[in-house]
Amino acid sequence: METNTYTRPLGRSGIQVSALGFGCWAIGGEWQSADGQPLGWGRVDDEESVRAVRRALDLGVTFFDTADAYGAGHSERVLGRALGRRRADVVVATKWGNVFDERTRTLTGQDDTPAHARRALTASLGRLGTDHVDLYQLHLSDADPERAAELRDMCEEFVREGLIRAYAWSTDDPDRAAVFAKGAHCTAVQHRLNILQDAPELLALCEESNLASVNRSPLAMGLLTGKHTPGRALAAGDIRSTPPAWLPGFTAHGGADPEWVDRVEALREILTSGGRTLAQGALAWLWARSPRTVPIPGFRSVAQAEENAGALAKGPLTADQLAEVDRVLGR
Repeated sequence: METNTYTRPLGRSGIQVSALGFGCWAIGGEWQSADGQPLGWGRVDDEESVRAVRRALDLGVTFFDTADAYGAGHSERVLGRALGRRRADVVVATKWGNVFDERTRTLTGQDDTPAHARRALTASLGRLGTDHVDLYQLHLSDADPERAAELRDMCEEFVREGLIRAYAWSTDDPDRAAVFAKGAHCTAVQHRLNILQDAPELLALCEESNLASVNRSPLAMGLLTGKHTPGRALAAGDIRSTPPAWLPGFTAHGGADPEWVDRVEALREILTSGGRTLAQGALAWLWARSPRTVPIPGFRSVAQAEENAGALAKGPLTADQLAEVDRVLGR
C-alpha cells in the first residue's frame, strides 16, 4: 500500500491529520435551494465516489470534510459507506446549521438553536454510521456572535458526552471565528483560502489561538486546475453555472471569468515547478503559506483523488517561490 507520512496537527486538539484533507461537497451530488438554484457540482456516480475515497485512504489521506447539507444528507451517507471498517483510521469533519429535505434534496432554511444542533448531530452520526464526529463545524458563516457563544458551549457539552472530539466554525469573519476560539475544544477555523484569495487575518488568528486553518476552495472552485476556460458553460446542475454573489471567478452561463483565468496563467510556471500539476502547485502554495493549513480540495473521481493526493509527496513551495507569487499578483 502506498502511503505518505506528511501530516499536520489539527490545531490544539492533539489530533494528527494528513496535511491534505478531502472535501466531500461534490460527492453529495445534485441538490438545490428552495427557489431551484443548484447548490451541488452536478451529477455524480456514487460507486466512483466510494472508489475515490478508498483510493485516497490508500494514498495516505486521513481527513475527510463533509456537511449534513451536502446533497441534503447524501454526502454523509456516501462517505460513511466508503469508510466502512476503516472509520477508525480517519478524522471525519462535518457541519450543521442548515435545514433541508432529504427526499427532494432541497435546502429549506437555517436553524441556529442549540436544540437543532443536537438533532443535527444525531442525524449526522446515523448517516455517517459512526458513534462520534472528530470535528463538528458550525456551517452558518454569518450567525449572530451571541448565539454562536451558546452553540460553542453546546459543543463543549457534546465533547463531554463523547459525541464529538473537537469543533470549529466555518466562517470567513475573524471576529466571529474568535468567538469560537475561546472554547477549550475549539481547534480550527474553516475558511476560504487559495493562492488568489489570501486570508492573512484568519491565519493570524489561527497562529495566536493555536488553531488549524482548514482551507475550503483551495483550488478556487476548480479554477486552479486549469480546466475551466472563458465561454465554456458548465452543466445546469453545477453551482458554478449560475454563481451566487459569494462565488467569484465564474460568470453566469459564461464559464470562467477571463480576468481570473489570466491570473492563473500568470502563476502557471511557478506552480508547475518540480513536476507538479497546476492543482498540486496550488496546494503546495497553501502548505508554504502557513504551517497550520490543511487544504480540503473536492473530488469526484479516482483520477482527481490521485492527482490531489499526489501533491503530498511533492511538499510545499519554497520561500522564494512564495515571494515570487506575491510579486506576480502585485501584493
